[in-house]
Amino acid sequence: MSWRDRRVGAVVPAAAIEVSVVAPVLNERECLPEFHRRIVKVLEGVRRSFEIILVDDGSRDDSWARIVALSAADTRVKGVRFTRNFGQHHALSAGLERARGEWVVLMDCDLQDRPEALPSLLEKAVAGCDVVLARRANRTDGRFKRATSRVFYALLNRLAEIHIDPSTANFGVYHRRVVAALTSFPEHHRFIPGLLSWSGYPTSYVDVEHGTRHAGHTAYDFKRMFRLATGVVLAHSDKPLRLSIHLGFLMAALSLGGVAWLVLRKLLWALPVPGWTSVMVSLFFIGGLLIANMGMVGVYIGRIFDEVKARPMYVARETVGFGCDDLKREGARPPKRVNL
Repeated sequence: MSWRDRRVGAVVPAAAIEVSVVAPVLNERECLPEFHRRIVKVLEGVRRSFEIILVDDGSRDDSWARIVALSAADTRVKGVRFTRNFGQHHALSAGLERARGEWVVLMDCDLQDRPEALPSLLEKAVAGCDVVLARRANRTDGRFKRATSRVFYALLNRLAEIHIDPSTANFGVYHRRVVAALTSFPEHHRFIPGLLSWSGYPTSYVDVEHGTRHAGHTAYDFKRMFRLATGVVLAHSDKPLRLSIHLGFLMAALSLGGVAWLVLRKLLWALPVPGWTSVMVSLFFIGGLLIANMGMVGVYIGRIFDEVKARPMYVARETVGFGCDDLKREGARPPKRVNL
């Protein structure tokens, strides 16, 4: 008997929420109505009680007005509005903190993560999997986006002490215990797949069709992808520091070898030692390496500085659709955010 067959006729308590859908929103006003329509159609079709949490990550269009309108028309829609853009993974964290479902779905609202894939993901999850991620068989992104994504994951898996399947992203189903673990991490620099990999929960995969963007353009250009990759590497690994140590020993060995060669040239063949040009080149080279290593150490110290300040992960300007019970529940959480 399939999952949806088991659910037919099942009695679900009015206050129970089985599935929470969390989606960050950044200038997606054109996508939101269609995203809501397809999510509702799919989850009502499998007879699961659900909520939709949309987190406006500092949109410059009227995305928040669309969220408010959707919440007014459908009480299952809830919204959080940031004071500014804090980043996709901070928006996902805000949704995870407020999600009440036994199963939490993370996905983008541009419809490249197709809502029609949810039944197969949920069916595998309730069969006994803590995490089920969607594996995109054929990506519909442009060549530049696919190329930058490959570079991003290659750099990440090479330098960070985690491993992430490059065919996956955030789109997936997470059990409540996994959500509790992800929201317990206190660090400010967040990357949900990295935290999930570090936590060690077993992960299953379902091959899904990658959809096309409904409207608008992606906010992740090469600059943002590179910044995210370097930030994740620094947050999850000290490998760059260890590589700099190895590079320092290598340069010292090469320098000693060079000195030995110059001495042998002088003693054995009475060849003159090269003049100031080689000395200046060596000084500039060694000086550049020292400055680079100091800069790398400085970046790590800057990350430590950011963490010890213990500022909130984000600042929420307003919310919509959350009742009194939700507000009481939020008040009991650790102060990871600020609501104005």
